[in-house]
Amino acid sequence: MSYKNQEPQLCPRCGHAAFHAESLPAAGKMWHKACFRCALCKKSLEVTTVSEHDGDLYCKQCYTRKFGIRGVGFGIGAGALGMDTGERFGNTQSLSNKPNYPPMPGITPPPS
Repeated sequence: MSYKNQEPQLCPRCGHAAFHAESLPAAGKMWHKACFRCALCKKSLEVTTVSEHDGDLYCKQCYTRKFGIRGVGFGIGAGALGMDTGERFGNTQSLSNKPNYPPMPGITPPPS
Protein backbone atom coordinates (compact mmCIF):
# COMPACT_ATOMS: atom_id res chain seq x y z
CA MET A 1 0.00 0.00 0.00
CA SER A 2 1.48 3.31 -0.97
CA TYR A 3 1.18 6.49 1.01
CA LYS A 4 0.38 9.64 -0.90
CA ASN A 5 1.60 12.85 0.60
CA GLN A 6 -1.31 15.18 -0.08
CA GLU A 7 -1.07 18.91 0.34
CA PRO A 8 -3.59 20.14 2.93
CA GLN A 9 -6.32 22.45 1.78
CA LEU A 10 -6.22 26.04 2.91
CA CYS A 11 -8.90 27.20 5.31
CA PRO A 12 -11.03 29.81 3.47
CA ARG A 13 -11.43 31.93 6.62
CA CYS A 14 -7.82 32.29 7.81
CA GLY A 15 -5.84 31.04 4.80
CA HIS A 16 -3.69 28.59 6.78
CA ALA A 17 -3.34 24.86 6.07
CA ALA A 18 -6.33 22.84 7.30
CA PHE A 19 -5.22 19.26 8.00
CA HIS A 20 -7.88 16.54 8.05
CA ALA A 21 -7.54 15.79 11.77
CA GLU A 22 -8.16 19.39 12.77
CA SER A 23 -10.76 20.53 10.25
CA LEU A 24 -14.43 20.25 9.30
CA PRO A 25 -15.88 19.97 5.78
CA ALA A 26 -18.45 22.46 4.51
CA ALA A 27 -19.18 24.20 1.20
CA GLY A 28 -16.72 21.87 -0.54
CA LYS A 29 -13.80 23.12 1.56
CA MET A 30 -12.02 22.23 4.79
CA TRP A 31 -12.31 24.70 7.68
CA HIS A 32 -10.41 24.86 10.98
CA LYS A 33 -12.64 24.10 13.94
CA ALA A 34 -11.88 27.59 15.31
CA CYS A 35 -12.77 29.17 11.94
CA PHE A 36 -16.02 27.18 11.61
CA ARG A 37 -18.16 30.16 12.69
CA CYS A 38 -21.05 32.20 11.33
CA ALA A 39 -19.85 35.02 9.07
CA LEU A 40 -22.31 37.48 10.68
CA CYS A 41 -22.74 36.69 14.39
CA LYS A 42 -19.50 34.68 14.80
CA LYS A 43 -21.37 31.91 16.64
CA SER A 44 -19.57 28.55 16.61
CA LEU A 45 -21.19 26.13 14.14
CA GLU A 46 -21.48 22.38 13.75
CA VAL A 47 -21.70 20.39 10.54
CA THR A 48 -25.43 19.84 11.13
CA THR A 49 -26.24 23.51 11.85
CA VAL A 50 -24.34 25.24 9.06
CA SER A 51 -25.83 27.01 6.04
CA GLU A 52 -23.64 28.04 3.11
CA HIS A 53 -23.96 30.90 0.64
CA ASP A 54 -21.32 31.99 -1.89
CA GLY A 55 -18.62 30.01 -0.10
CA ASP A 56 -19.25 31.50 3.34
CA LEU A 57 -20.78 29.88 6.42
CA TYR A 58 -23.82 31.10 8.36
CA CYS A 59 -25.91 29.87 11.28
CA LYS A 60 -29.54 29.09 10.40
CA GLN A 61 -30.85 32.32 11.97
CA CYS A 62 -28.40 34.64 10.19
CA TYR A 63 -28.83 32.79 6.89
CA THR A 64 -32.61 33.19 7.06
CA ARG A 65 -32.29 36.85 8.08
CA LYS A 66 -29.90 37.66 5.25
CA PHE A 67 -31.07 35.40 2.40
CA GLY A 68 -34.57 34.27 3.43
CA ILE A 69 -37.97 35.17 2.04
CA ARG A 70 -38.68 38.90 2.14
CA GLY A 71 -41.88 40.88 2.53
CA VAL A 72 -43.89 38.40 4.54
CA GLY A 73 -43.85 40.25 7.84
CA PHE A 74 -42.65 39.73 11.37
CA GLY A 75 -42.91 35.97 11.74
CA ILE A 76 -46.25 35.70 9.98
CA GLY A 77 -46.29 33.12 7.24
CA ALA A 78 -47.55 33.89 3.77
CA GLY A 79 -50.65 31.75 4.33
CA ALA A 80 -51.68 33.36 7.60
CA LEU A 81 -55.26 34.56 7.86
CA GLY A 82 -56.04 38.07 8.96
CA MET A 83 -59.12 39.53 10.61
CA ASP A 84 -59.00 42.76 8.59
CA THR A 85 -62.39 43.52 7.01
CA GLY A 86 -61.11 46.39 4.88
CA GLU A 87 -63.16 49.08 6.63
CA ARG A 88 -60.35 51.63 6.31
CA PHE A 89 -60.58 51.21 2.52
CA GLY A 90 -64.30 51.90 2.41
CA ASN A 91 -65.59 48.34 2.55
CA THR A 92 -69.01 48.49 4.15
CA GLN A 93 -70.13 44.92 3.52
CA SER A 94 -69.58 42.33 6.21
CA LEU A 95 -67.43 39.44 5.08
CA SER A 96 -68.29 36.03 6.43
CA ASN A 97 -66.25 32.87 6.39
CA LYS A 98 -68.97 31.03 4.44
CA PRO A 99 -69.01 31.08 0.66
CA ASN A 100 -72.00 32.84 -0.89
CA TYR A 101 -72.88 30.36 -3.64
CA PRO A 102 -76.30 30.41 -5.29
CA PRO A 103 -78.42 27.42 -4.20
CA MET A 104 -78.37 24.44 -6.53
CA PRO A 105 -81.71 23.58 -8.14
CA GLY A 106 -83.57 20.86 -6.26
CA ILE A 107 -81.44 21.11 -3.09
CA THR A 108 -82.71 22.86 -0.01
CA PRO A 109 -79.92 24.68 1.87
CA PRO A 110 -79.59 23.90 5.60
CA PRO A 111 -81.01 26.47 8.02
CA SER A 112 -78.57 29.15 9.22
